[in-house]
Amino acid sequence: MGIIGDLCAEVKLPRMLRVKQFFDRTHIEPEDIPQAVAAQLSRPELGDPLKPGKHYAITCGSRGVANAAIITKAIAAFVRSRGGHPFVVPAMGSHGGATAEGQRALLAAYGISAESTGCPIVSSMETVVIGESEAGPGGKSYAVRIDRNAAEADGIIVAGRIKPHTDFRGPYESGIMKMMAIGLGKREGAEICHQNGFGYMAEMVPLFGRTIIKYAPVVLGFGILENAYGQTYRFEALPPGEIEKREPALLDEARSHLPLIPFDSADVLVVDRIGKDISGDGMDPNITGPSPCSPWITGGIKANRTAILDLTEETHGAALGIGAAHTITRRLFNKIDYDATYVNAITSRGIDFVRIPCILETDREAVQLALRTCIGGDPLRPRIVRIADSLHTETLTISETMEEEARARGLEILDEPKPWPFNKDGNLW
Repeated sequence: MGIIGDLCAEVKLPRMLRVKQFFDRTHIEPEDIPQAVAAQLSRPELGDPLKPGKHYAITCGSRGVANAAIITKAIAAFVRSRGGHPFVVPAMGSHGGATAEGQRALLAAYGISAESTGCPIVSSMETVVIGESEAGPGGKSYAVRIDRNAAEADGIIVAGRIKPHTDFRGPYESGIMKMMAIGLGKREGAEICHQNGFGYMAEMVPLFGRTIIKYAPVVLGFGILENAYGQTYRFEALPPGEIEKREPALLDEARSHLPLIPFDSADVLVVDRIGKDISGDGMDPNITGPSPCSPWITGGIKANRTAILDLTEETHGAALGIGAAHTITRRLFNKIDYDATYVNAITSRGIDFVRIPCILETDREAVQLALRTCIGGDPLRPRIVRIADSLHTETLTISETMEEEARARGLEILDEPKPWPFNKDGNLW
């Protein structure tokens, strides 16, 4: 054991206990999704936007949206029921390694293929300028680009999950406007939109979104909302003229369903895994709290130190988000695909998210070093919260010093305090 191992070994970790919180479980069962999608798309208020014989692009993003394949198939089926010819366009900005093949592979990983949806997947990184924006930050206007195949379609159905963004606050965060501005923009369009940094994204997203609604053949917006368990909660279809007006209210609704950690603060937050399938930032700072990487975010737990232990398999080595940690494990570090990790950070200007934290040999040392370097707090009564990831916080593990606070907050206590279940190698798995 070297000097770092010796320093870590001096830190005694508290016993931990599992607790459970409860969220609203209202959701749409997967078998009921096609009917719910058709009901929304059939609303009289939408008019009759789909015409026989016309070709319609349906957007699909890179996030792990619940039931994405079922939803996409249902939208495509509805287009066909109106005599239209649907096709799917990956609307992912620079994700999937900023390649057409990578973006197609991402959709396939979510079960979205020509076979599952019944329509072609048309993946390309080629974009075209569809119009000039109004004046934005600094009085500057921008040439707004979107996917060429979508631009040349007879219509675009912009389908996307609406939720609080991980890097900025505004009336439009993750949702339909961003799906147009960033997703359909591919790498080129996303880079233009991001060029002023996240501090200006609350202005850039609607600026680009309005331009796309004005100049591109957008015929429908299709908002997807999820509950705190990551289940499909409800849908709302919108005519293009209503997207800008209606989306802020849908964002507020989505914010009320976040799977928040039920504590205001902690000395150490331990996150078992991060990944692009969990959040655009690997872990959602709306849950795990702001960091130097996401200074414009409010809300979430305030943790003095954060330890991240692993990457999800589904992220395929993309480790955006490690920069928000103070310690990581050697296991995580060895899984990083730097091309996949850096291309997203370069496009979004978010290179702080890919800075390498302290690398520790084991899970135990990663937690111990994080606790040892905390500033302030009570070293005899450390506050540690451990979560699987930022999507799954219904059950979490807390240090025994927080038990009474958990009871006062109405959480269910699932077991007695126990030592950390490290194996002989000092790891949790």
